Amino acid sequence: MKLTYPACFYPCEKKEGAYTVEVPDLPGCVSEGETLADAILMATDAASGWVLDELEDGRPAPAASPLQKIIPEEGGFVNMLVLDMDAYAEKYGEKAVRKNLTIPAWLNTFAEKNHINFSQVLQDALTALYQKRQNAS
Repeated sequence: MKLTYPACFYPCEKKEGAYTVEVPDLPGCVSEGETLADAILMATDAASGWVLDELEDGRPAPAASPLQKIIPEEGGFVNMLVLDMDAYAEKYGEKAVRKNLTIPAWLNTFAEKNHINFSQVLQDALTALYQKRQNAS
């Protein structure tokens, strides 16, 4: 799912070339960057995180205001942010994903008799493998 939101960009007073970015449709979503390009990337990341939190909590993504309705404060300008929520959720999402697996019947019997949580065992094993490969890099 791709979403667009208007964002207000303001030159930073403390550092030349840097920008602060506010996304009016996402209350409290503020970011900044060392350059305009960096500010766009940082704002896109912040807005994507904001929206992902809403989606993972079962709420819909807020509707975007029409670009012409967003009036920045003096010295600022408005630009659109494009959010690729599928890519962002794949990378940063915490939502559980259902997976089917196949194991030998004897192992299933053992696990059930011992009240073993299949999902937890798989998560633990995959997390350990992930961490091992990250440390090897």
